[in-house]
Amino acid sequence: MIVLASPMFCSAPTWTLCNPSKVKQHSGTPILRRPALIRCQAKRCCDCYDMYKELVPYAKAWSWQKAIVDKRKAQIERDEDLADTLIILQHQPVYTLGTGSSEDNLHFDIKNAPFELYRTERGGEVTYHGPGQFTTKSRVSVVLNACVIDSREVLILSSLGGLVMYPIINLRYHKMDLHWYLRSLEEVIIRVLSSSFSMEASRIDGLTGVWVEGRKLAAIGIRVSQWVTYHGLALNVTTDLSPFQQIVPCGIRDRQVGSIKGLLREHSHSHSNGCGIENHQDIDDVQLIDITHTSLVEEFCEVFQVDLECKPTPLLIS
Repeated sequence: MIVLASPMFCSAPTWTLCNPSKVKQHSGTPILRRPALIRCQAKRCCDCYDMYKELVPYAKAWSWQKAIVDKRKAQIERDEDLADTLIILQHQPVYTLGTGSSEDNLHFDIKNAPFELYRTERGGEVTYHGPGQFTTKSRVSVVLNACVIDSREVLILSSLGGLVMYPIINLRYHKMDLHWYLRSLEEVIIRVLSSSFSMEASRIDGLTGVWVEGRKLAAIGIRVSQWVTYHGLALNVTTDLSPFQQIVPCGIRDRQVGSIKGLLREHSHSHSNGCGIENHQDIDDVQLIDITHTSLVEEFCEVFQVDLECKPTPLLIS
């Protein structure tokens, strides 16, 4: 049985973000800040469904995205424009395959998958989404081509760990360039790691994602239909990385995955090191998630020049 926190409902917008400032670098116990209470003005508005402390089943989040995309495309046909959308959440343990992903990158039989498995319409190869430590059991399904091919009980993670952002934006109002969009998503992560943790994050030529010390901390996989984006990025914050051993992450065999927590732990005994990573030994997992979430929101707004407005949970989307 999976015990999840109740979804967050906002009866009215609780905050909007305008002209975000950089997250201050943290030393010792952090001071968390709420975004400024400023209404949308010059920048493009973006509806935000912020469930960053929720463990949301992948299928549910996927259906939310498709419903919003279908609505946006219908509005395009009517020559209408509404705000962009950003969904922020965490997933229950799940493996996802891109539309052209090879099953050779799975180290298990798809009929005996350790977690839920979905083939999606996004680009990219196989990746894993999930939180922290294994504690409870639940029945899961393996779904390929919209068909449930198996069901079984497996161990499920209870603590939070990996933040996922699904931007659903109309590139007609930003830049109609997929290369620009992918690099912009990477830029959001690079800024988060630099401003909040003093990590020297970078790109690698020919590969999509964000890397620190040769390890991939963020995966990106997108789909664009009529210049409306969906799917998005996933950042390993306190994620248990052991499930990645069951796959070839993103189809890259000679590179490792990493997490913010793992890198901070490696450098916790040194206040100064060659990579410039700050000492965060007094920060627990909850604070680390909070810090990263706040920084992600601010940097997303800055990179894409949008103002966020909190909306009720997508459960209310018809």
